[in-house]
Amino acid sequence: MTSELLDRALIEEAAKKSGLVWVRGAGAPAARALWHVWHDGAVCVVGDGPGEQPLAGLADGGSAEVSVRSKDKGGRLVTFPVTVSEAAPGTEAWEATVAELKGKRLNAVDGEEMPARWARECRVLRLVPTGEVTPLPDGDLAQRPVPTPVTTRGPVPAGLPKLLLRRGKRKQRSEPGSAPPGGRGD
Repeated sequence: MTSELLDRALIEEAAKKSGLVWVRGAGAPAARALWHVWHDGAVCVVGDGPGEQPLAGLADGGSAEVSVRSKDKGGRLVTFPVTVSEAAPGTEAWEATVAELKGKRLNAVDGEEMPARWARECRVLRLVPTGEVTPLPDGDLAQRPVPTPVTTRGPVPAGLPKLLLRRGKRKQRSEPGSAPPGGRGD
């Protein structure tokens, strides 16, 4: 009983302090980072609508695994299994959950209209912890990133540093009152 209470306390405290959790739905190849709030004993998320985070692999009545990171160091603190339940728009549970989520939503374009948009176009999910904390693994957990159309800059061309150094020297020479390299400046 004491171990169960300590696990619950760890889950709640970690989830309250972190603004981001990693969630892997049943059958999903990798975990996704989701912003959330801790409310009424559950991790609450909103998504699957225009401009909101994707909630792929999270189905009402399904299961998932949540990992919470440390806010200061970014390392994993706790991982635990959850059951997924979708709050129906207009219910008391939905209203209370949306009120909490609305307060934490950053950069919303529609402000006060956000709850109405969420009711029409999004899903509000509660991820309720179901069991004991999963032990932290010993090995390396590096995974390939989730495929995305976004690309990163390629490697720097080999000649670029030399080109940039030459430009710097030209600017120094062309400054009024400065002597050319190796000259007296008469």
